[in-house]
Amino acid sequence: MNEWPDGYGRGSQGEPEGARAMRHVQQRPVPQQQSQGYDDYAPYDSGYSTGQVYGTPSGGGGHGGGYDDDYDEPYGRPARNWGRRLKVGTVVVLVTVLGVSIGTYFWADSKMRREVDLSKVIDRPEEGDCTTYLIVGSDSREGMSAEEKKKLHTGSAEGKRTDSMMILAACGSGNTMISLPRDSDVEIPTFVGSESGKRFEGTGRRVKLNAAYAEDGPELLVRTVEHNTGLRIDHYAEIGFAGFANIVDALGGVEMDIPKAFKDKKSGADFQAGKQTLNGEQALAFVRTRYAFAGSDLDRTKNQQKFLAALANQAATPGTILNPFKLYPTMGAGLDTLVVDKDMSLIDLGQMFFAMKGISGGTGKSMNIPISDSRGGNLVWDKAKVKKLVQEIKNDDPVTVTSNR
Repeated sequence: MNEWPDGYGRGSQGEPEGARAMRHVQQRPVPQQQSQGYDDYAPYDSGYSTGQVYGTPSGGGGHGGGYDDDYDEPYGRPARNWGRRLKVGTVVVLVTVLGVSIGTYFWADSKMRREVDLSKVIDRPEEGDCTTYLIVGSDSREGMSAEEKKKLHTGSAEGKRTDSMMILAACGSGNTMISLPRDSDVEIPTFVGSESGKRFEGTGRRVKLNAAYAEDGPELLVRTVEHNTGLRIDHYAEIGFAGFANIVDALGGVEMDIPKAFKDKKSGADFQAGKQTLNGEQALAFVRTRYAFAGSDLDRTKNQQKFLAALANQAATPGTILNPFKLYPTMGAGLDTLVVDKDMSLIDLGQMFFAMKGISGGTGKSMNIPISDSRGGNLVWDKAKVKKLVQEIKNDDPVTVTSNR
């Protein structure tokens, strides 16, 4: 017998219609007992056992247990918008990285010592298709304490001289690093004094290459290299003893494979053969050693090239560049003692390092400038080979010239 009033809550078959979930009304469970005054009603069914809201057809896709389509938690708690959170998080990270990168760039750029004015160099060769750098290691002891000088075996001589010189040609056809022995026999040309502005006429005077630097600094050194090679130098970079050692230590050392054990009392070198990680003190001894090789400057320049390529290979990596805990100490250690030309940007400096890294990676070559003879202890360049080498670099052709020493 049906006791429901006529027309009240009946479905199409005359049976009571199921309770409908109202989106603006929060449903609450009714105690599992008959309500007082409604003894004839059926007991309340929460619908939890079937995983659906009471009155929602089975399989209709509705959420169970009081969930609604606009909520992901019971009883009306707003859904989490994970897509929006991910987008916001990504933007925050990108803005942070961009800000740090820009800040690092301007910080590092401000520390570069742009002290060399290549506009003072006269009678320059024409520009070529490659970018050329004159990289100089000086024996400057600037900023070093007496204890540091003793530790690094640098001595206490005043002033500074060139301890190593090399040309790096960054070319599309391949990069080439050419060492210029400091005992090279060269002619001092006509030049204008970097400080006095006075013109000094060339007299055909021949000296060792490092004498040009000692006489009037980087500008005369560039002028002398250009005059004797015919190759235009685009950028100049020079680093002293302290900066060199500090960069190596900031990187955590540089791994080298030393083929033969050697010692040198003057530089402090004492190396066993095999793979090993050199700290700053050891690295400086390694690149300065010459007396362990019968006083040969040519053997020393080969070690310098080998070490610089390994240094660049380790410095120009994502592990260093993208890691602020390595990048900041490394740049801070070297930029204070790095002297460059006035037109050198931080980007140019980075390209120089990547060009050196390319040489260690097999996409270029390293060599001594071709030598033909010696004169009074000075090394005489092979003019024909040097001319061909320079022409290949100017034209951005693959370098075919080889050194005979």
